[in-house]
Amino acid sequence: MKRQVLATLSTAALLATAAGCSSGGSSPSSTSVDTKSMTGTVTVWLMDDAQKSWPELVQQVNDQFAAKYPKVELKLSYHQWPTKIAELDAALAAGQGPDVVELGNTETMKYILNGSLAAVDRSSFDNSDNWIKGLADTCTYQDKLYCVPYYAGARVGVYNSKMFQEATGSADLPQTEDELLTQLDKVQTKNKSTAGFSSLYLPGPYWYAAMSYVTAYGGSIAKFDASGTWHGTLHDSKSQQGLQHFADLVKKYNKSGDLKVNEAKQAGVLGHEKAALIYANGWELGDAIAPITGTPALKDSLKIVTMPGPAGKPLPSFIGGSDLAITKKSQSAAIAADWVRMFTSTKSEQVLADKDTLPNNLTQLAPLKNKPATAAAANAVQDAWFTPLAPGWGAIEKQNVLVNMLNSIFSGKSVEEATKDADAQIDQLINNPS
Repeated sequence: MKRQVLATLSTAALLATAAGCSSGGSSPSSTSVDTKSMTGTVTVWLMDDAQKSWPELVQQVNDQFAAKYPKVELKLSYHQWPTKIAELDAALAAGQGPDVVELGNTETMKYILNGSLAAVDRSSFDNSDNWIKGLADTCTYQDKLYCVPYYAGARVGVYNSKMFQEATGSADLPQTEDELLTQLDKVQTKNKSTAGFSSLYLPGPYWYAAMSYVTAYGGSIAKFDASGTWHGTLHDSKSQQGLQHFADLVKKYNKSGDLKVNEAKQAGVLGHEKAALIYANGWELGDAIAPITGTPALKDSLKIVTMPGPAGKPLPSFIGGSDLAITKKSQSAAIAADWVRMFTSTKSEQVLADKDTLPNNLTQLAPLKNKPATAAAANAVQDAWFTPLAPGWGAIEKQNVLVNMLNSIFSGKSVEEATKDADAQIDQLINNPS
């Protein structure tokens, strides 16, 4: 893709201008450049979540960008999660990559390590001293920042309060796992006439859930050792305890008939009243009450709550979310960085917070900790776990190492044997850039 920026403006001047004139709180630059005379093209790839969930934010930022850079053409397109990576890899290989790209936080390390992303100045972005650490970590490698946190997410319990009320006399989900299991048994008995009903629908290959139980027991997927290499730790005793606990829950409560079905359609299971409780992203409640995928009449019955975990503590959550990166070969990098500043400014993040989406920083996250719709996720996100920030993590995920391990357990392999096999695969992959 051919782009041109005025030849009289140096890269250094552009960077200074973008930082000094941004919508954020960075200090003004002494270099004065007329942004209204700049020309060129900035191509932005966003996921379709933005188009569906906060189109007004996109419009607000694009209007702000157009007012500041009226002669710069902004080309924005929306992409879908299942196909975005293949599209991005092809575009980068052809030298036609976007200037700005949204990456899921498990995707960033691949592009950082293969040199596709440009380093950015953390201090030039709003709230950068107060970003949610787990999200900022996904953008950081060897003390350099290669992307900017956009929004965060955490998994929570989503449950049918009416079912619990009818079976237990209380519409509230218990706060401890021991109490929860007692109540789940009552809910299961109450709904025994419903074929395939699961009081807790916990899919067998749901590795995000499985690793939450591993974390709860003090285990981990892998660790970085003193020799400077990563190695798998699923076979360690604490990790095995967590996996065994997860497997026991799946086997006892998942009555779907197929323990190898993943979590992709779990909101529909809840929404069609085939389950009373799922462990899910908060937004999955929307699918559970939508026509076709769920039942709109359940709107007042379905609730979000902190998921109880072992030892009387909340179940640790995986920190999900998205980041925004500038590609290294962008010929409009400084102007692209300014679009990112606008899109992640305090004003923009407040739009997300007002829509019950977790913002990228602790200050704007704080009010959501006391809001019923967001409290569970907002309180979970600060102490959430994340996948290893290792060169080969992408290959581990692509080859379904954890999914295959879980499926082998539900096919009869012991947790001990399955974890040793998985660690052997992890050791082969984790230290090699994927």
